[in-house]
Amino acid sequence: MNIQIKAQDAKDAKPLAGKVSLVTGSTSGIGLGIARALAEAGSAVVLNGFGVAAEIARTKDQLAGDFGVKAGYSAADMTSPAAIAEMIAATLNQHGRLDVLVCTTLRRGLGFETPLERLGSVEWDRHLAG
Repeated sequence: MNIQIKAQDAKDAKPLAGKVSLVTGSTSGIGLGIARALAEAGSAVVLNGFGVAAEIARTKDQLAGDFGVKAGYSAADMTSPAAIAEMIAATLNQHGRLDVLVCTTLRRGLGFETPLERLGSVEWDRHLAG
C-alpha cells in the first residue's frame, strides 16, 4: 500500500476513512496484518478465511475496537466462484461499496499479469488448482 501522507498530518490522518476493504486469507498471518493496516488507515474491513469461529469473532471485534472501524467476516471458500460472488454481494449489501480487494489466498506466490477485472473464472480456477 503506497499512501502519501504529509508528515505533520501523519499521526491524525485516516487516509482510507469511509472506504471498505475486503482481505481474503485474513484470519491470520500476512492477510490479518494487511487487514490491520487497512483498519488503522481508517477503512472498514471484511475478513475472510478459515479458523475457529470464536477466535475469528474476537479478531473482528478487536479490529473494530482498536481502530474504530466496522469489521465483518465472510467464510467464503476461495475455490468456489459462487461463494466468492456471494461474498462480494454481501459486502456490497452491507457496506454499499467495495474500494479495496486484497487477495492473500493465491498459492505459491504466483501472480497474474492480467488486471483482476479482466481475469476470467477459467484462469482463476486454474491458478487455485495450482
